[in-house]
Amino acid sequence: MSDFINNFWSMYVVALTLLGILGCLLLLIVVARKKVVSAADNTTGHVWDEDLRELNNPMPKWWMGLFVITVVFSLAYLAIYPGLGSYTGKLAWSQTGAYEKEVAKAQADLEPLYARFTSMPAQEMARDTQAMAIGERLFMNNCAQCHGSDARGGKSFPNLTDGDWLHGGTPEKIRETITNGRIGVMPPMAAAVGTADDVRNVAHYVLSLSGSPHDSVRASLGKSKFVACAACHGMDGKGNQAMGAPNLTDDIWLHGYGEAAIMNIVNNGKQNEMPAQKEKLTEAQIAVLASYVWSLSNKSGAAPQ
Repeated sequence: MSDFINNFWSMYVVALTLLGILGCLLLLIVVARKKVVSAADNTTGHVWDEDLRELNNPMPKWWMGLFVITVVFSLAYLAIYPGLGSYTGKLAWSQTGAYEKEVAKAQADLEPLYARFTSMPAQEMARDTQAMAIGERLFMNNCAQCHGSDARGGKSFPNLTDGDWLHGGTPEKIRETITNGRIGVMPPMAAAVGTADDVRNVAHYVLSLSGSPHDSVRASLGKSKFVACAACHGMDGKGNQAMGAPNLTDDIWLHGYGEAAIMNIVNNGKQNEMPAQKEKLTEAQIAVLASYVWSLSNKSGAAPQ
């Protein structure tokens, strides 16, 4: 009810709810008081299928009692819990509050488990079998939806096992990424590059940087136009982790491979978002998860999986 813009709708819901309960109560009273004239054989006089007669027996008192209890219970419930418009009830209960209490209790129960990891260096944690088992569960629950259960990612979702990092692959940088998230923006660069043919030439030059199949003539023509891209990717195309600009020389393609894919990004730009996890996970959980992610591309320093 918090999205009501004025009191009218709140009062409307209150009136509708109470009138409904009152209607049930009045129906009960009317039915209880109604007397049907019985025939000598205690029937109502109605006959179906020639010989089916309805007996005039009163409703059982226990049934009437349950009906009364239901009405009383509904009034008591609405007094204690939200249900009457914007009224929050005596207990001020809410789904959000109940969820937050459950999360707080779960975190309190798990705190002793994470206690020994809080001061442990990431590299040491990566060699701890228990920490990595916890990290794997955290990854499956919070990261696998995008990066895959094997952490190898997919188109537009980075592979976390290959050592190729947009913003840096140290445990500290990974922890920062998980905590605050990332927003990567590649603006449309077609106007800065030049004509449609220039864009195609730049695409072949970019392909040449990683030794991928390309047209060498177009690549040579595109080299001078690459200056528009060098502000982020560098003149050598090796990228800039401070800006999250990809390395174009390593033959790893996050958003697709080939002339058409590169031209599409140059023409239309690209935006990716890694959501922040600080509202979902505790600092200790993020620390364990960051160590687990770091271990995926540093097998020599990690515990056996």
